[in-house]
Amino acid sequence: MSKKSIVAKKSKKAAGKSPSTAKPKTASRMSPKAAYSIATSSKKTVRERVAAMSLVPMAATESEEKPQAVMNLVRNTAEPLKVRLAALQSLAAASFSAEGFDSWRGDYIATLRAVAEDPELEMRQRALGLLAREQDGFAQKKLLEGLQHPEKALLPPEKALQLISYDVHAEAYAVARDIVEKPPNPDAKREALRLLAADAKAAPLFEKLLRDKDETREVRQISASALQTLKPEKLQEHAREMLLDKSEFDDIQATSLTAITQFGDEESIAKDDKLLKSVDRFSASKAPAKYKQSARRFVSKYSK
Repeated sequence: MSKKSIVAKKSKKAAGKSPSTAKPKTASRMSPKAAYSIATSSKKTVRERVAAMSLVPMAATESEEKPQAVMNLVRNTAEPLKVRLAALQSLAAASFSAEGFDSWRGDYIATLRAVAEDPELEMRQRALGLLAREQDGFAQKKLLEGLQHPEKALLPPEKALQLISYDVHAEAYAVARDIVEKPPNPDAKREALRLLAADAKAAPLFEKLLRDKDETREVRQISASALQTLKPEKLQEHAREMLLDKSEFDDIQATSLTAITQFGDEESIAKDDKLLKSVDRFSASKAPAKYKQSARRFVSKYSK
């Protein structure tokens, strides 16, 4: 084929390309102003608007109208959820980094509070999460109200407990105790226990749960961790007793061994023949290899 024919063929192929196959301009190549125009335009596709929204924080304070327009978009339930969520993320980014945003902070918080009761669960969760990080009293009140009165809940109980942990008050501890006693689901119980790990008065509860073999392993592990913070001396006592208990689960004994190894009194441990014999038996048991290795190192370290 002649050079002239090849050139003609390439030209024909290029001419046959549809304009729709051309690569669109990516958000990273847009100016903040152009990105803002696309992000807030209902004539653009959801994909285009979401992609452009990532550059909106840079344009957020260029004029009086722009931040308010994005906030209005967040509030507008007629807009696609993905666009609203992207707009909310853009506002959150601007609130942390954009110069001049402070004058809009009051409107921003008001917008978050408004969509905290949005029909869409994901929007409620994002808004309440941002408010919780701001230690906002409105969010705290709504989250606690939902835990006390499930019919008013804006979020699942386990998520509400996670967000409350950003700014815990005495009332939250009382609610968490109720949930541990009558949990709506296992996840909620675990999150309530994690919240109570900061409550000095909860140590007896964690002692009880740690020694309850009918409890799940995860609840018992959470209890051990909480006791290490609240009452480390009590954890040492229970850890020793659980290592002496031949009917105890392997993983719980391994946790007990770790607690004693890392935080126990070395002089006392070296003199505790009963404990050393029990750990020695554990090292030769049918426990998983990783547990037995820890037991052997312990015995090797403390045996006379």
